[in-house]
Amino acid sequence: MTCPRDRLLPSEDLGASWRAVRPRPPGIHLDSAASSRQSHRALEAAAHHARHESELGGYVAEATADDLLQQGRSVLGGLVGMAAADVAFVESAQAALVALLSGWRLPAGSRVACLPGEYAPNVAQLRAAGLRPEPLPVDDLGRADVDAVARLLADAPPRFVHLTHIGSHRGLLQPARETAALCREAGVPLVLDAAQSLGHVDVDLGADVVYGTSRKWLAGPRGVGILFARPAIAAQLVPVLPEPEGVPPLRAFESGEAHVAGRIGLVVAVGEHLAAGPDQVRERLAALGRATRELLDGVAGWQVVEPVEEPTATTTLRAPDGVDVLETRTRLLTEHGIVLSAIGPERAPGEMTSPVLRVSPHLDATIEDLEALAAAL
Repeated sequence: MTCPRDRLLPSEDLGASWRAVRPRPPGIHLDSAASSRQSHRALEAAAHHARHESELGGYVAEATADDLLQQGRSVLGGLVGMAAADVAFVESAQAALVALLSGWRLPAGSRVACLPGEYAPNVAQLRAAGLRPEPLPVDDLGRADVDAVARLLADAPPRFVHLTHIGSHRGLLQPARETAALCREAGVPLVLDAAQSLGHVDVDLGADVVYGTSRKWLAGPRGVGILFARPAIAAQLVPVLPEPEGVPPLRAFESGEAHVAGRIGLVVAVGEHLAAGPDQVRERLAALGRATRELLDGVAGWQVVEPVEEPTATTTLRAPDGVDVLETRTRLLTEHGIVLSAIGPERAPGEMTSPVLRVSPHLDATIEDLEALAAAL
């Protein structure tokens, strides 16, 4: 196996420029699957709007930003193959799922197919809406088995398929494009949880509904989420109060009491993502994930969960016997300044049996950062 030290990461200039436009961290940040570091421009744009709210009043300031927000809806929609009218700003990925389910008002007991390793809060929201989650067929890794999914859709189609593109508990990429094609052929809507994939991998895959968040791979502010729904689905959603005639129906699901400054920070962050070149971003992130797995697998008994060549930047590590994952995460932070996440099995109880340490570098990470983590472990 090629040592990461012997292989340069692609787009080093991209990594350097991404690093240069952000505040300098006091240590090593390898936790973008939790929350990425914002740029100076995104921070300043949000602060500038907050200042306008103080000067002009919140609603007047929001009106002055309407063109920028609409441009942001258009750009965000483009990331998933939809239009500005198909986009609603919400407060988080979970808020987006709640808005979708509360508006869809599906009959109680409707079957919804989702991964056995589904994110536990997603399952809880499906059940709270009166729906019945049932497992999608998967392979030994937990990746959706496309052939078996095709048979499920033909023999016992659910009301919709909910697919988490990349889980928060492991960096496994699900076959969303293939699943979307199968769902379209079967006339079954596909709802894609893209919280861990927007800004990370390609999300323009043909899903009927996509939802995600600002704070992870897009490197926008916390407190902002996005719901995308194609017109055929949006037409089925019933808001508490519909929007006036001429306003896109999905806009009714945007909160009027909103963190508008955060939305503006997200719009700026998405502009920076596009300027960096999404293809180059994805290539470098995948290379960082590969290098992470090559460097860390087996170090001090820690074992990498994902295949080495998985095209994501997220790596999870199983602890050796007798080693506490949470204590390790705390030690790495306090003694070495390395920021990671400890993920407990309650995150995905249908798949996890023990906690893992999650490593999720963004574009500015270097081989030296990963080597420092290996040495600290």
